[in-house]
Amino acid sequence: MNAAIAGLGMTELGKVYGRSPRRLAADAVRLAAADAGLALTELDGLLVSHGLGGSPGIELADTLGLRDLRLLTQMNSFGATAGAMVSYAAASVLSGAATTVACVFSDAPLKPEQSAGSAYHRDAREWYGFGGMTAALGLRSVNAFYALAAQRHMARYGTTSEQLGAIAVSTRQWAARNPLAQMREPITLADHQASRWVAEPLHLLDCCLVSNGAIAVIVTSADRAADLARPPVHVWGWGQGHPGHRKERGSEFGLTTGAAVSGPVAMKMAGITPADVDVCQLYDCYTYTVLVSLEDYGFCAKGEGGAFAESGALAPGGALPTNTGGGQLSGYYMWGMTPLSEAVIQARGDGGERQAPANDVILVSGNGGILDHHSTLIVSPHRKGA
Repeated sequence: MNAAIAGLGMTELGKVYGRSPRRLAADAVRLAAADAGLALTELDGLLVSHGLGGSPGIELADTLGLRDLRLLTQMNSFGATAGAMVSYAAASVLSGAATTVACVFSDAPLKPEQSAGSAYHRDAREWYGFGGMTAALGLRSVNAFYALAAQRHMARYGTTSEQLGAIAVSTRQWAARNPLAQMREPITLADHQASRWVAEPLHLLDCCLVSNGAIAVIVTSADRAADLARPPVHVWGWGQGHPGHRKERGSEFGLTTGAAVSGPVAMKMAGITPADVDVCQLYDCYTYTVLVSLEDYGFCAKGEGGAFAESGALAPGGALPTNTGGGQLSGYYMWGMTPLSEAVIQARGDGGERQAPANDVILVSGNGGILDHHSTLIVSPHRKGA
C-alpha cells in the first residue's frame, strides 16, 4: 500500500486581512476536503503547523467540528514542517494508525498599513545574554544570518551576486505565468542588482515575500485516493535532515544543508536518482537556499550551484524547471506549503501556462530555522513502481 495526497485547499494568499490564522486554517481544511470530495467527518487525523496560538490542534479540530480523531498533533520544524507533516501522515496511513489526515499551515503576519518588514520584527528586549552579544554585532534578524551563510558560500566557492540574481529572475519568469502569484511583473538581472541591500550580500530581490493565508492537503491511501474527486498525487519517498551546524570556525554552516541527508533518504525510498527528477519545488526563503539545495541534492557538484542557475536550467524552457509557481520569492510565502502546493498542482497537470513539460517525478524541499531543519518529499502522478 502507498500513500497519496488526495486534496489541496488554498485560501486567498497575500494581503488578506480580517481573518485570524485559525479561521484561515479552518477554511483551508474545508477547501482541501471539498477538493478531494470528502466530508469533514471522514477525516480522522489532523496535523497543524505551529503559529495558531493556544492549543492549535484541539482548537482547530473544535472549529471544524472534528470528533474521535485517531491522530492529532502540532508540529514545528519551521519551513520544513509541511514535508514533515506529509511524511508523518503517510506513515500513519500506511501503518493503519489513521486513514485520512489533513495537514495545514496558516499565518497572518501582515497587518494593514504596516510594512512587510515589520511582520517578523523582534523586540529589542528579547536580546539578552549571549544573544545580546551577537545582536550588538548586527546579527539581529534571520536576514542577517542567511546573509552570513550566503557570504560563506561565496567566500569558499566564488559564488556571485549575479548568480543569485539569476535565480530571482527565473523565479519571476515562472510567477508571471501564475495568476495566484503576488509578484508577476518581469524583472531583469539589472533590477536585481539595483534593488536595495537587505543584509549584504542579499538584495531585496534575494528575499522572500510575506503573505497571509493558509494551505492544507489531505493524505490518504493510494487505493482510496484513486476513487476520490481529483487525481491522486502519490508520495513515493520522504526524508529529514537536521545538521546541527554551529555558527563557528570549522563548521559547515552555509556550505551544506540538511538536504544532503534528507535528499538521499527520500530518493532511496522512492527508488530514484537526481537524474530522474523532472521538476523541483525548492524552499526559497532566499535565492541562496535554492542554490545550496541544488548542490546538496546532487543536481550539480558542490560549489557549482551558481553556474547551474546562471545557465538557465531553472527557468521556463530549462532542463530542470524549478519553483514553477514563482516560489516564495515571487509567488506567495506559506512556508513549506508553498513548494508542496505547487508540486500538487504540477503533478495534477493543473499548471496552465506554467505547466512543466514533464511531471513524472517531482522533488519538494522544505528548509527550516537558519538551515537547522530540512525535509524532502518525492511525489508523482503515478503509483510507485507503476
